[in-house]
Amino acid sequence: MMDPFSLPAARGPQMPQVTASSPQAETAQQFEAVFLGQMFQLMLENSGEAGEFSGGSAEQVFRGVLAEKLGNEVAKRGGIGLAPTVMDQILRLQQGEAM
Repeated sequence: MMDPFSLPAARGPQMPQVTASSPQAETAQQFEAVFLGQMFQLMLENSGEAGEFSGGSAEQVFRGVLAEKLGNEVAKRGGIGLAPTVMDQILRLQQGEAM
């Protein structure tokens, strides 16, 4: 029986593996972390309603820090597949290829 949580293997051009050993890979992973952090920030801003027990300005600061940390952690653990695409474009630009 097939595992309902496994994704089928992707078909198409192979993307470069993103490892933290090269500066390009580190930059691509950082880009994905910032992107994910912004996505989490928007998600957290729109979750729940400010009520009587709202955290006020401290909650706003905490949400920003939480979003940043979530973005970093998700990117470090493989992300959403954005880093390989970004790294591919970085390498193409460095080699002088047109996009």
